[in-house]
Amino acid sequence: MESDEAPAVKVETEYGERWARPSEGRLRELVRRLGDSGDRWLVVQRIPDVPDVFAQVWHERGGDYQLEHRESRERFLGTAVADAGAVAEALVGWARQRPGWDAGFEWTPVEVDPPQEVPELPREVREEVEERVRVLLRCGYDDRAMLTEAAEEYLVEGDQRPVSGAQARELVDRLWRERLDEQKAWQGVTDPERLTGAFEVLGARGVTARENFACCRSCGTAEIAAERAEGDHGFVYFHSQCTESAAAGHGLTLLYGGYDGLAETTAAVGREVVAALGAAGLSTQWDGSAGRAITVTPLTWEKRLEG
Repeated sequence: MESDEAPAVKVETEYGERWARPSEGRLRELVRRLGDSGDRWLVVQRIPDVPDVFAQVWHERGGDYQLEHRESRERFLGTAVADAGAVAEALVGWARQRPGWDAGFEWTPVEVDPPQEVPELPREVREEVEERVRVLLRCGYDDRAMLTEAAEEYLVEGDQRPVSGAQARELVDRLWRERLDEQKAWQGVTDPERLTGAFEVLGARGVTARENFACCRSCGTAEIAAERAEGDHGFVYFHSQCTESAAAGHGLTLLYGGYDGLAETTAAVGREVVAALGAAGLSTQWDGSAGRAITVTPLTWEKRLEG
């Protein structure tokens, strides 16, 4: 029987599709259709992603299904299975993290190249890059690939690149795992999740609502209209500098306005935003003036990783 809640996984196919939190039925369908050129494999990762942990399937018409899963950098196992249904059920079990999902198969180690030797970073470089990556992890919007790029590029000056791609990946993976361990202690709905819920409500009511949008106020205000859906009368957003401030414990600044440019419309949008946040269980500070930003405070910024 299929669970009402979709498995916390993401799927990529050779066909170029990307599915986030697909249903069990969709997972089974994706496995059963494998076989034709251009649609012979799929890879499944957890949400949030766990480094060196994934499951994958390869199949060509007339052959067995090659089912593989990796539990860590050291443990990578595979098996050949004739029946698509058995593979599909195993993949659903893996996605659900059901005990014994891998029983009944003959698993053998998958040969892979030995891990690359990665030189240690100088302490000063490592500490500076770690500090920046920790900030971005607390913000919670970047996936591992984005964080790795940020770590590699952070200290670049001209032709000087003190952090290699491999060093950046290793550093990010270590800090990513630490953050995953931290968030296991978070209970229930967090304030960033309440914020997302309020933004979804506003979006349904004709207010373009975007989280962590653009790098600054100037860029955000210039670019938000491109996000406008038909019928939207106003907008609200916060940019990446606002996110970093919230993650540092200083509350969250929200910028808003009306698309007609009128102060009355902007103030009305502000009231809509404050009402939606209040209904979601968040407190705000705002004097009702169209010229003043809205601050969400107090705010505990426990943003769960999703990448």
